[in-house]
Amino acid sequence: MNDRSIRYRALLVFALLLLSGLYLLPSLVSPLPGWLSFIADSKVSLGLDLQGGTHLILSVDIDEAVESYVDVNAEQLRRDLREEGVRSPRVRRTGPTVATVSVPADGADALQEVLDERFPYFIAGPANTADGRIVRELTLQEDEVRRIHQSAVEQSLETIRNRIDEFGVSEPVIQRQGVRDILVQLPGIQDPERAKDLIGRTAVLEFKMVRDPIGEPYSTGDKQLPAGTEVLYELKKNAAGERGRGAALLTESRVLMTGDVITDARVRPGELPNSRIVSIDMNSRGARLFEEITGSNVNRQLAIVLDDTIYSAPRIQERIPGGRAIITGSFTAEEARDLAIVLRTGALPASVSIAEERTVGPTLGADSIRQGFLSFVVGGVLVLIFMLIYYKFAGVLADTALILNVVFLVAMLAGLGATLTLPGIAGIVLTLGMAVDANVLINERIREELRLGKTARAAIEAGYERALPAILDSNITSFLSGIILFQFGSGPIKGFAVTLCIGLVSSVFTAVVLTRLVYDYRLSRGRMETVSI
Repeated sequence: MNDRSIRYRALLVFALLLLSGLYLLPSLVSPLPGWLSFIADSKVSLGLDLQGGTHLILSVDIDEAVESYVDVNAEQLRRDLREEGVRSPRVRRTGPTVATVSVPADGADALQEVLDERFPYFIAGPANTADGRIVRELTLQEDEVRRIHQSAVEQSLETIRNRIDEFGVSEPVIQRQGVRDILVQLPGIQDPERAKDLIGRTAVLEFKMVRDPIGEPYSTGDKQLPAGTEVLYELKKNAAGERGRGAALLTESRVLMTGDVITDARVRPGELPNSRIVSIDMNSRGARLFEEITGSNVNRQLAIVLDDTIYSAPRIQERIPGGRAIITGSFTAEEARDLAIVLRTGALPASVSIAEERTVGPTLGADSIRQGFLSFVVGGVLVLIFMLIYYKFAGVLADTALILNVVFLVAMLAGLGATLTLPGIAGIVLTLGMAVDANVLINERIREELRLGKTARAAIEAGYERALPAILDSNITSFLSGIILFQFGSGPIKGFAVTLCIGLVSSVFTAVVLTRLVYDYRLSRGRMETVSI
C-alpha cells in the first residue's frame, strides 16, 4: 500500500472528524461565536417523547365540507344564471347533498344548459312547476361526495401543516390517521392553548352586506327576522383584553365573497398607537368581485366576517379597485400575526375538533432521555470491554471505530436537522451491533489467515478482502429495509429508520476504511511483524 493512498485516506478521515465537530458544536455550546452562525441551526432536535410537548388527534367534520361545497356551488349557479339573463333565480341548499333551484318558466332551457356545461357533478331531478316557476332538485353525485371527503382531510392536513410551519414549531409530526382524523405532535411547544387555537381555527372569511344595527328583540329571537338575513355580532374586548360579544348587526345571509380569493395577508401598524390591522391582497377574481361589490353598495356597511364574528364593518365610501382590503380590530401583535397566518395559509375546508389530547411533560421526557442514554451506555461499554479483551490490539481498533461511528452518526443527524426520538436511540444501539458484527467478521478472517501461516501483511489484506462481501451484503440489506421503513412508516418508525440508515453508512466506513488505515500505516512503517488479535 503506497504512502499517497494512506495520506489521502488520512486526510479524508481528518476532514470528516473536523466536519463532525463543527456540526456537533451547536448542540454542545451556546451561544456560538458570530463567525460560526452558518452552522447555528445544525442541532440535534429531540422528539416529543424526549423533550415533551403536545399530542393531538384532530377530527375533520367531512360532512360539513360537503355542505359547504353545495352552498358554494348554489351561489355560483345563481350567479351563472344571472349572467345568462335568467330573471330572479333562486338557489339554496335544502339538504346535506341537495340544492333546490327555482327559475321563471322561460328560464328552463338556460338552466338546463348551465347545469349540463358547468355542474356535471350534480344529478338534476325532474322539473316541477310551482307558482309559475320551474323547480328542480340537484343532488351531488356519490363519487363527488367521496372525493370531497378525501379532499377535506387532505386539504386540512396541508393547511394545518402550513400553519404550524409558520408558527415555528421544530420538527412537528403531522399525518393522516384513519378516515377523518389527523395526528399532530408538537415537540417542545411552550403555549399549547395558542397552538390549538391556531390549528383548529376554521378561518372562514366572508364578506356580507349589513342591513342595520339592531336591538334586543332581534338578537333574543323575540322578533321575526326579515327573509334572507341573520344576526351576527361584532368582536369586542373588555378592559382586561378578554374577547366578548359586541353590538349585534343585521346582515344579509348571502355571502358576496369568501376568503378563497386571498393571496396574501400581512400585519400592518394601525392608525392608533400600538394598534394592528391585517391587510389582505386578493387574486384577479377577488379584485374584480370586490370592485363590483364596493361599486354597487356605496354608503353601505360591508361586514368582514371571520368564523361568524364581525371583525370590522366599514362603510363603503367609493368603488375600491386593486383587490386590497383591511381587517381592523382590537388586536394584540400576537393575535394579528395568528390571524394573518390562518388567512395566508388558507381556510380549513371544514370544522376541526380535538378528539384526543395528551401533554408529555418535560419530566417524562427527561426520564426517557436518561433511560435511553443509560441503555446506550451500558450496551456500548459491555461491547467495548468484550472487544478489548477478546481481540487485544485489534479490539482497540474496533473500539475506536465504534466510538467514531457514534460521533459521525450524531453529527450527520445534526447536519440533516433530523429529530432524535426513543426509537431513534434504539436505531443507534442496533447500529452499534451491526458495526461490531463488521469488525468481528474482519478480525476472524485475519485470524484464519494467520493460522494458515501467512505474514501479517498478507493476513490483513486477505482478511479484509474476504470479509468485505459479507459486510456489504448484510449492511445493504439492512439499509434497504431502513429505506422501506422510512418510506412507508410514520412518526417513531421513521425516526428509527433514519438513525439506522445513517448508522449503517457510518459503521461500514469506520469498520472498513478507518481500521484498515491504521493497519496500512503501521505496515508501511515496518512496525507490524505480527498482529495482536
